[in-house]
Amino acid sequence: MSNRILIVDDDDTLRETLADVLARHYEVDQAADAASALAIARSRSFDLVLLDLRLPDGNGLEVLQQLHEIDERLLVVVMTAYPEIRTAVTALKAGAYDYLNKPFDLDDLRGLVRRALETQQLRTEVERLRAAVPPLANLEGMIGASPAFLSMVEVTRRIAAAARTPVLISGESGTGKERIAQTIHNLSSRAAGPWVTLNCSAIAEGLLESEMFGHEKGAFTHAVASKRGLLELADGGTLFLDEIGDLSPTLQPKLLRVIETQSFRRVGGQRELHVDVRFVAASNRDLNERIRQGLFREDLYYRLNVAGIDVPPLRERREDIPQLARHFLAQAAAVMGLQVVDIAPLAETRLAAYVWPGNVRELRNVMERALILSGGARIEAEHLPKELCTNAACRSQDGSALPFALADMEKLHIGRVLRHCRGNKTHAAALLGITRLTLRNKIAQYELLEGAEEGEA
Repeated sequence: MSNRILIVDDDDTLRETLADVLARHYEVDQAADAASALAIARSRSFDLVLLDLRLPDGNGLEVLQQLHEIDERLLVVVMTAYPEIRTAVTALKAGAYDYLNKPFDLDDLRGLVRRALETQQLRTEVERLRAAVPPLANLEGMIGASPAFLSMVEVTRRIAAAARTPVLISGESGTGKERIAQTIHNLSSRAAGPWVTLNCSAIAEGLLESEMFGHEKGAFTHAVASKRGLLELADGGTLFLDEIGDLSPTLQPKLLRVIETQSFRRVGGQRELHVDVRFVAASNRDLNERIRQGLFREDLYYRLNVAGIDVPPLRERREDIPQLARHFLAQAAAVMGLQVVDIAPLAETRLAAYVWPGNVRELRNVMERALILSGGARIEAEHLPKELCTNAACRSQDGSALPFALADMEKLHIGRVLRHCRGNKTHAAALLGITRLTLRNKIAQYELLEGAEEGEA
């Protein structure tokens, strides 16, 4: 978005000259008096104002104060043909960015304007960094090779290329919807622009409107200064609206208007502000059901769902679980300063059999916990939470019990027999119908304790 400059001076020749010089690189508006300048400033936003201190209908210092009441972040350079040290000091104390004595060299003006706009850009970047989350890895950093995952990857790549199209990401909690949203931003032509997030369920309705649209000074009781909203901070980039299904009905039509027109007003404001923002929304709720309940606008749903992505739950991509588990183990080991460890066959079987109601987020937490309990050794079944070992947890989508691998069943059975025989290998071998040497080899192979405590299911 091009920088916009307002030139306020009653000298027509000087004003037109400055406009011609600056219009080569910036958007320029002009005003010949205080009233016109304030009216223009209320109608649109500016990055910089070049302000004459002597105007036919007002004092430049008073206009400076009024400009800052309209937009406190506005940078103002004052100009005067009557240079006095006291005047310069007064202007700077009043909030002017800098001071120019007439006549001035045009090269000096260009340098001052460039420095002022760089300052403005740095301020904006600081605000964006405060509002943004740490950037995530691009699509190549995501883990998975299952058909469901690869299909989602292909859809995400195609959607990312359409840099203006709104996106709605649907999926259960913990499936990685925000990561997909960040990937869309990273792979689009907006990657160099800001990435800003807003959780629609984490902020009270009364504050959410101000957070999204910003507010003007005095708009409500505690609005002691004007504030830019996340929409302005996301200009030129992507605004991610998490948990969009929880957005209040009063804010839904306002969001719909912004998506359609790319324009809005701050809370308590009169100026129409224009932005260039891509909207990516996510929800773990059934929005069609919310529409039937009258809690979500159907027109907003269709406006957001121009490009839809369904993120599959982890239970539908079981082939990816071992690879994901090892990935999270490696991440946790790096943070804890431990060596990367492996996963025992029985533990891996139980990871693959579990239904994972918390999806990828739950798997990551389980692997971090298992690494802590293992003390940096191989991850065994006993290092996993108990719910991963219950019959109710280890079921397929149709409710039937998931089968264990043959080796796992053999390990469980030998462990039970040893326990029944209280560790007597001769007796256990007789019951199992194998030699004592074979039993000893099986105990070593499956790392069973002689009392079979480790073989208990």
